[in-house]
Amino acid sequence: MKSKAKKIKPVQPKAKISNFTFFCKPALPERERHAVSAWLQSFSPSLVALFSQVAATLVALMLVAPVFAIFELEIPSIAAALIQGGIAAFLGVRLGLASWWLPINLLFSSALVSTLSFGIAPSWFLAGFVLLFLIYWSVFRSQVPLYLSSRKAWAAVDKLLPAKAGVRFLDLGAGLGGMLNYLDTQHPDGKFSGMEIAPLPFVLGWARKKTTRGNYSLQWGDFWPHSLADQDVVYAYLSPVPMARLWRKVCEEMPSGSHFISNTFPVPDVESESVVDLDDFHHSRLYVYRIPARQEMDTSV
Repeated sequence: MKSKAKKIKPVQPKAKISNFTFFCKPALPERERHAVSAWLQSFSPSLVALFSQVAATLVALMLVAPVFAIFELEIPSIAAALIQGGIAAFLGVRLGLASWWLPINLLFSSALVSTLSFGIAPSWFLAGFVLLFLIYWSVFRSQVPLYLSSRKAWAAVDKLLPAKAGVRFLDLGAGLGGMLNYLDTQHPDGKFSGMEIAPLPFVLGWARKKTTRGNYSLQWGDFWPHSLADQDVVYAYLSPVPMARLWRKVCEEMPSGSHFISNTFPVPDVESESVVDLDDFHHSRLYVYRIPARQEMDTSV
């Protein structure tokens, strides 16, 4: 009998990973890179921009500066600042910052270097920082800057108030209290109140109230924990960022049939009851929303 010869499979050598492949392989898989990017985007854009600036500075110092040192190249400070700004702008785009952040990240360091060349005393920079902090100290978290309503907005809101004695009105982000002071003089029997979280505008608004002996109330603090249950009209001049969340709050807390008025920024995907065009400097608009009954909200869900 002939014995069958056994076929021996050749042993495949293990693939050798070259140094080039090892070092060119991404540090994180694509899914994890997206997770890190999404985690960073969950923070305020201001913090993401700050992270971009710090990271760009480290990259410039650890990677770019040694290259110039090897070739014994000297570059002006403004050029070095532009290189750092270019890296920061690139990182900001990759981390999902809005397009208008690009020139800010690009030119921030250059503007800082140029300003320092003027020989301005450091105390002025400290004073400017303190002033801006007292006005915009919560912007990094709330993404709502300080907007002041125009006098034409005051008059338009006055016409939108319900014709009833003791009307209740709340200004979310009352600023210097101009709206409250105006409405208080037009409706002495009304109950007008406002909230402001920025320290300096609140202090100036409080001083205005004391000077004019206004009958309205102005509180310092965050309006999100504050109940809106007893208000006939709620007014806001904020930014696009909190509008969807604010709409849910007013629908849950304000009585049906009451009204919410937003200056300039409409509620996304919600049709307003009316729109009032203001012939002011910013060509603003007032978006007027009627708070629906609970049955209407349940039907629309």
